[in-house]
Parts: sequence; structure tokens; C-alpha cells
Amino acid sequence: MRLKSAAFASAAILVSAIPAASQTVPVIHQYGALALSPAGDRIATIEAQAGRGVVTLRSAADGKVIGTLDPCASCGYSGLTFAPNGDLVFLARDYKAGTVALDYVGEAGADAKGKVRTLATVRGIAQTPRVSPDGRRVALLVTLGAAKESGATQAGVRMIGEIGEHNDEQRLAVFDVAASNVADVQPVSPQGRYVYEYDWTPDGRGFVATTALGNGDNNWWVATLDAIDAQSGAVRQIAKPATQLNQPRVSPDGRTIAYIGGLMSDFGSIGGDVFTVPFAGGTPRNVTAGAKETVTTIDWTRGGLRTVSLVGDRVRLGMLEPGRAVAPGFAQAASASAGDGRAVFSADGRIAAAVMQDYEHAPAIYAGPVAALRQLTHDNDSVQPSVAARSVSWKNEGFDVQGWLLGPRTAPSAKAPMITMVHGGPSAASTPGFVMPTTMVGQLVNAGYYIFLPNPRGSYGQGEAFTAANKRDFGGGDLRDILAGIDAVEKVAPIDDGRLGLGGCSYGGFMAMWANTQTNRFKGIVAGAGLSDWVSYYGTNGIDQWMLPFFGKTMYEDMKAYQDVSAVYFAKKAKTPTFIYVGERDIEVPPTQSIEWWHALKDMNVPVSLVIYPDAGHCVPAPEQSRDVTQRAIAWYDKYVKAAR
Repeated sequence: MRLKSAAFASAAILVSAIPAASQTVPVIHQYGALALSPAGDRIATIEAQAGRGVVTLRSAADGKVIGTLDPCASCGYSGLTFAPNGDLVFLARDYKAGTVALDYVGEAGADAKGKVRTLATVRGIAQTPRVSPDGRRVALLVTLGAAKESGATQAGVRMIGEIGEHNDEQRLAVFDVAASNVADVQPVSPQGRYVYEYDWTPDGRGFVATTALGNGDNNWWVATLDAIDAQSGAVRQIAKPATQLNQPRVSPDGRTIAYIGGLMSDFGSIGGDVFTVPFAGGTPRNVTAGAKETVTTIDWTRGGLRTVSLVGDRVRLGMLEPGRAVAPGFAQAASASAGDGRAVFSADGRIAAAVMQDYEHAPAIYAGPVAALRQLTHDNDSVQPSVAARSVSWKNEGFDVQGWLLGPRTAPSAKAPMITMVHGGPSAASTPGFVMPTTMVGQLVNAGYYIFLPNPRGSYGQGEAFTAANKRDFGGGDLRDILAGIDAVEKVAPIDDGRLGLGGCSYGGFMAMWANTQTNRFKGIVAGAGLSDWVSYYGTNGIDQWMLPFFGKTMYEDMKAYQDVSAVYFAKKAKTPTFIYVGERDIEVPPTQSIEWWHALKDMNVPVSLVIYPDAGHCVPAPEQSRDVTQRAIAWYDKYVKAAR
């Protein structure tokens, strides 16, 4: 239940942001869908050239551009992955035609002039190509005739006709690299089963995958770990973990599977411990139990398991060794991304690559030995930061809690207002990413506000026990952590306690609505795609399965647990002026939740404004609509927070 990147078969390249009035906006060079060759000598990314994203190959030794590929001028590219022999595979999505081409580049070597061949054309959407260990086949996740984009955060289909009788199915398809003609798309995995993630087995005979029967948006929380035969499509269940699972990876000898397991509130919001289970089946074993960190990426290389973890305020690449926790590796107070994970590794596990950034430094590619990554690209070195950032830690009720404080580069001469922004999830975390001056955060800081981004209990970064600490306690301990964090921030920065605001989207939107009934400390609130009534939400949202790990029972079995954390039942206590926004086709948090809260606040004579954005999905991601949200939110904060007192 958080805002996250779409699982599109395309990669958006930001050439420049829309400038604010009388403000020079830097042009940020972006690196999308980063992939590393098996030998660790080449990097592939999607980068801007002449105003559009093209496939770019770079040397992993010095970052220099080797060459570019752009076979379809009307397409967006994604899914970059290397074959075992170093050939390159990627997806080219033609939005006008409604197709995705699976492209293969042989001999994409030193001059990057290998010929691009199309192996298949998918009428629908596709993602996650992976080449078989012998290099002869390419597997792909396909959704034929897709009615919507993949993922629950995407705008849903219109709710008309007989409901629930048709769902998009994401299935595995396999294509022959040596085929002379463009192949027909014939999925291998069976109908009725949604495949979320997969990995080839070393012998190339099949896959391990996370799958579920029925609606793909709703059933990831009950997905199982399965084996799928590459010829017949037969499915064999390997394990049904008690936790959510992500990134299944098979050991080089084919005997063991590793995956990330934990309490996760959204597909794609990956975090937890590392579990292993025999390929033949059995009970999963937690091999990082008790670690005070959250593993967000794993890869099983010939050199062993490689991991990326969030450790407090730092991201760390490490090596998982049998019988011990993750061995220390490269660590930095930044966020790392690459392809569909958060770092990529060479086949032997010695070399890693990632796109690194933090609040004050724009993206750059880092690569090198796992324990000693170094910066390769310098396209953004001259970009000046628009904010100053610091990590803030505090203790509350026995927990170690961390957050980020962003403010002006020059300290103000007087105390300043502050907006606390709560991340979605709740199983997620606010991690460093470069702040453009045109974003809501950038504009608020430029207007004289501080921004506080807390990671209260329920967040990633402090271990699985910390992530699970808000079970059956939404808006309880996590809200107290946030309020204690505000106290901690006020001790280290010139914050005016009489001018505090609150905001967030998704779970952050719930917290913004709920906090209005629990404290009068905030002067203005912005709530995006929030939940005001967990009882009605259970029966109207499109992802009811996500709540069961947190509440323990369905709403019909334990209604009081859902009522106890619903703002509408405490509406008489709400006093803080609130701006509410939501997407018309949000299936994660339907707009009825916002309408309920808007109606309650109006009845309580609390200043309130509600905007429902047409055809929008979760947290209103479309650029033009997002800019409107930003303008309205800043005006709201200026009126009720900045002007307080």
C-alpha cells in the first residue's frame, strides 16, 4: 500500500523537469534499468540522448560510453539483461501500437555495433527477460491483451459489468534465440496462475517462481514458491512461506533456493531476511535471523550469495557466507538502484554495479569490487544541491528510530516551519534520493520550510522485528515514534513547534488522517490516497489480502480491530485543516476513503478540500496532475502552517 515505480515494460528518462517561476532548473542525467555483463566488464543503461532514452553501453572499468542502440524511434526501452556470453537482451515498447518487442543483440562487444534482432512481439505488456544458462533461450513475463498496466498501484479498469470475472494474467513465455523468424507468443506457464518473479534453474529445464492463482494485483500476499517446467508448464509447489517472498534465486548447483522473506505491504517494496529452502521442497530456513538490517536485494552468483541491505541510514552491499550474517561490504548513506533490483553483480560475484544518489548528490553509476565500489560517471557532478540533509536518530519506547531532516543550504535566522512527510507502506522506508528544486520537497525547502522524513517502527532498516512492530498497532507506536522524532529534530534544528505540518500518501495518507484524531500538534495536513475507514476499505479495495499479515484476521472475523484504527470513528476529535487528494481509479485505496473523510471533516466544520483526479491511479503519478497536487499542497501549508500564529 505504497507509491512505487510501475512495473512497465519501459523506462522513463527525465531530461529536465518543468521549471518553477523565476527558477533555473538543472538538467539531470538519468541512468535507467542498469545491467552488468556476466564478466563484469560492461554496463548497459537507458540514458537520454537528443531528448529521448536510448540503450547505452559503458565500460565497467572507467564508465566511458562504448556505444548506443536505438532500433525503434517511437519506443521506450526497459528490461536490459545480458546473456551468459555477453550478448544483450532488452524490451522495446511501442505505446501507440500496444506492443512490446523482445530484442536481442549479438556481439554487442567493444564497438556495440551488434545487429538487433526481434525474437518476439507481444501484444500487451511484458517485463523481466532472462536468458537461459546455456544462452539458447530467453524467458519473459507476458500479459497478453492487458487491460491495465501491471501492478496494483496502476489505474484500475472501470468497474462495470460482471465484477471479478476477468483478470489480467502474467505468464511465462520462452523464445529460441536461434529462431530465424519472429516467434508467436505461446505462454508456458498455465492459465489462471499469475507469475510475479522467476529464475532459471541451472540445467535450463525449468524455473523457480513466485506465483498465485487468480487476481495478480490482490494475491501476491498469498503467493507460493513454485517450480515450473520449461516444456510442459507443470507447476510443483516448493514451499508456502508464512511471510511474503521476493526475488527467488537458485544456487549454482540447483539444489537450494534463496529468497527474501518478511512482512511486506506491497509487491516491489522488498525487504526482510534471507531464507533458503531445498529445491526439492521443505521448510524454509531464515539464515539472517535477528540481523539489525533489512535485505532488499539478493543474487546467487558462482561466488556465493550477494546482498544489498538497508542498515539504519546506510545502504550496504555484502556477501552472505554460510553460518554467519552478511559480511561487511560497500556502505554509503545513499539509495542504490539497478534494473529490477538495487544492485547487479557479475557471474562470479566479484564485481557489482549500481546507480547511487543521495539528497545532495545527483545520480551516478558506481562499479567495482563488491567491497570497494567507486564512482564511474560524472555527468551530474556540476549539479548543485537544492537542500541540506542530515540523518537524525532517536530512541522511543525501547526502539532505535531514524529519519532524515532536509532544510535550506543556509540556516535561517529565525525558527522555521516544518512539514513531516510519512512514507507509504508501511513496510518501506524513506531513503536518500536527489531532490530536484521543482518537486514538492524542493519547493517547500525553497519557500523556507524544513522537511522531516521519519522511519518509525514498521519501516525497513532496523531488522525484521522492527518492521513487524506495528502489527495490529497501525497509528499507535509508529505515530508515537514520529512525534518523538519531531522532538528530536527540534533539538538540532531551528524548528518552530507552533508551525508544524503533516503529509503523506497511501499509508502516509492514513497516518495524516489518523493523526488528526490523535493530536492537535499539526496546523495543516495533506492526505493523499489515505484510509479513513478500515471497515469499509476492507470490502471495497482491490488488495484486501495485504491486510491479513498485519491484522491477523479478516475484517468480518475481527471488526473491532479495524474500527479501532479508523479515523471516521474518532472524527469528533479532528480539528486540523486538511487537503485531500486521490486518483479516480485507485484500486489500492479507492477514492471512497477520501470522500468519507472529507464528509466527516465537513460535518465537524473543519476546513477541508478534496480533489479527485480523473483516470488517475495510486497517489496520482501523472506529471501534470502531480504538479497540480504540489501547487495545492504548498498553498495549503502556506495558509495553515506558515501563517500560523
